[in-house]
Amino acid sequence: MKKYLIVLISFIVLFSACSGNKVPSEEKSSQVEKKDIMEDKTKTNYDIEKNCKTFPVTEKDSQKAEKKLSWGNAADFTLTKIDGGTLTLSDFKGKLIILDFWATWCPPCRAEIPDFIELYSEYKNKGLMIIGVNLDTDVNTVKQFADKMKMNYPVVIGNSEVTKKYGGIRGIPTTFIIDKNGDIKETIIGYRSKQMFETLIKKML
Repeated sequence: MKKYLIVLISFIVLFSACSGNKVPSEEKSSQVEKKDIMEDKTKTNYDIEKNCKTFPVTEKDSQKAEKKLSWGNAADFTLTKIDGGTLTLSDFKGKLIILDFWATWCPPCRAEIPDFIELYSEYKNKGLMIIGVNLDTDVNTVKQFADKMKMNYPVVIGNSEVTKKYGGIRGIPTTFIIDKNGDIKETIIGYRSKQMFETLIKKML
């Protein structure tokens, strides 16, 4: 009897020792879950830092936005140049602009172009910008004409939208003198001499 009692006591002691070292399954599961959460948290913080960076506004963007806000009453536009690329009117803020609506089939328009070429050569380094807004329908014709005339200032292709912005252009040439702040100071319909444009330029530069 004693033999069986000793065996039973030994078994109980051994079982208790094993049970004391064993982590309950629920507690073990909780520890694993906590570890996974911490790992996920670390990974999530890294991803947020990596993928959600802030991008500050550059000085160039800030200046561009400010320029747009301070542009005057001349309707802004972006049009395609005959030699490729685009031109935006407000990019020339700070310059005196001669904005000329014209066409190759218009005799008074053609008569003005040599004067504009000379004026641009003489005053471009003093702050003058001349932009020709062409109203032809065939771009190749305009390119050939510009090459033949050796036009030294940019020419863009106009459209109905931009002519509406400028009052519906009822006759050409129609020329706008735009000051350095982007405000229209003169509207000229029909041919004018080089001397007349030069007088305005000298007053406003």
